[in-house]
Amino acid sequence: MLKAYQQQNGGLKGVIVGEHEEIPPGALWLDLFNPTLEERRKVDQTIGIELPTRADMEEIEISSRLYQEGDATFMTSMILAQTDTEVPTADAVTFVLTNDRLLTIRYIDPQPFRTYALRCERSLISVNRPDVVLMQLLDAIIDRVADILEKTGSDVEVVSAEIFSPGHPAMGSRDFQAVLRRLGQKHGLTTKIRESLLTIGRMLTFLTQATDNKQHKEVRLHLKTLVRDVQSLQDHSTFLAGKLSYLQDATLGLINNEQNNIIKIMSVAAIVFLPPTVFASIWGMNFRFMPELDQPWAYPLALLVIFIAGLLPYFYFKRRGWL
Repeated sequence: MLKAYQQQNGGLKGVIVGEHEEIPPGALWLDLFNPTLEERRKVDQTIGIELPTRADMEEIEISSRLYQEGDATFMTSMILAQTDTEVPTADAVTFVLTNDRLLTIRYIDPQPFRTYALRCERSLISVNRPDVVLMQLLDAIIDRVADILEKTGSDVEVVSAEIFSPGHPAMGSRDFQAVLRRLGQKHGLTTKIRESLLTIGRMLTFLTQATDNKQHKEVRLHLKTLVRDVQSLQDHSTFLAGKLSYLQDATLGLINNEQNNIIKIMSVAAIVFLPPTVFASIWGMNFRFMPELDQPWAYPLALLVIFIAGLLPYFYFKRRGWL
């Protein structure tokens, strides 16, 4: 899908460009979402530059993600999507900034793009240059990452309370496997957040260098603010990743303690029942000359000896604090 955003009533009005329609000449922002080959060719002919392919967007080299061709600046970053589901993703999104328009190429549908497009439709923003559109779009992306980090931090605090709070229902159920799965999901999301922030930070640094010689002072100031925001979010994500690693180690330690307690109980039970088993084995032998077996008190005495032989190890372990 190719959507073109033009200035209208102080904001941006988005229209879908059909297969046989021309791109509006005054469009400030062209958004390519899952573009077809015909749409890519149409944009190539209109802008006069060759757009990167999906394979080019997935390259991890800095030179393949951040470069300039003529007056066009190509920047590719990993953007988060589907973070409210159990399978969050992060995929490459390419931003192409020229003197006349901003072009975005994406194969995912992140929430910041929908939010910013909705604001454009409602004329809640005022823009007249493509670089301002890019700044506002990056603002929406970074704000969304901050919201995801805040929610993830809150979820981690809940899991931490389940692990360490005495008397918490989760401590009684001992469902550590579910806790580990939740920690693993949060750790995976945090990893994607850190990857996204890293690529966005590199993109902002490159964009700052690319705009040093331009006259728009407000854009440079806006870029400095975005760089500081990304750095603070990176620090917070690092702290969160460290806390998740600590919680995973603590959960594994609790699992080991639980297993050790089970093994200890089984060991104590085996030792408690060992002396009675010895006496029962002796009196269960089939020797013909065992005179005590002929006595009327032999059976009660044997039961009493077996009972005392089991109690003595139990009280010994109890006194030592092993039970």
